[in-house]
Amino acid sequence: MRWTMKKRRISLIILLLLLSAVCLASLTMAWKEYADQASDRHAFDELAELVEKPEETTVPATETESTDSTEDTTEETTDAETEPKPTEQKRNLAPIMEQNSECIGWICIEGTAVNYPVMHTPSDPQKYLRKNFEKKYSVSGIPFLDYRCTPDTNLIIYGHNMKNGTMFSDLKKYLDKTFREQHPVIELETADGVRYFTVTEVIKTDIYDKRYEDIEVKDGGQKLILSTCYGSAKSGRLLVIAEET
Repeated sequence: MRWTMKKRRISLIILLLLLSAVCLASLTMAWKEYADQASDRHAFDELAELVEKPEETTVPATETESTDSTEDTTEETTDAETEPKPTEQKRNLAPIMEQNSECIGWICIEGTAVNYPVMHTPSDPQKYLRKNFEKKYSVSGIPFLDYRCTPDTNLIIYGHNMKNGTMFSDLKKYLDKTFREQHPVIELETADGVRYFTVTEVIKTDIYDKRYEDIEVKDGGQKLILSTCYGSAKSGRLLVIAEET
């Protein structure tokens, strides 16, 4: 009888130790994931600061410049009128493109958490699904352009729907009409300048949606499609579709 009771106590102690070990392992993994996500967020904040473009200051004309002949002024004005309009640049992307040549631009939706670099690796389509800007493992990944896309096609950009509110998590807010009306514009900036796209559709769908094959531009209107996971099913997706303005 005593031996039986002793065995039960030993079994209970072993069980408690195993449960404690499992709990500790779970807490350790959860803490590591939290720490990694916090590190990713900090890294993206640093990248956002790096691409901030300082405000341009107006340099007053010198006395010499103001006394130029009318003929010279007329000639300069004529030349200026014939030059193409300069491309708008809101950010200085050169520093981050030098750090990682696979970065092709920056996506931003004012008033949301969407403010990230965009990657493009045609030979390795999902490279940045689980990698950070330094090409190390990251659960958050980085938004990336579909490998089939070029500047002349419709643009599909993928990003995770993170529980901590980062990446493309805010896209689900577009299901609310008021939010859509308050945040209609998506900015996509590349080395060629910033482009503006206005949201036209928000669709709950899955990975088999034909819109993922809608690469060709039709009727002269280029589309930007943002895709993220949505719903309980692994195949569930949310698409935010916008057209260039």
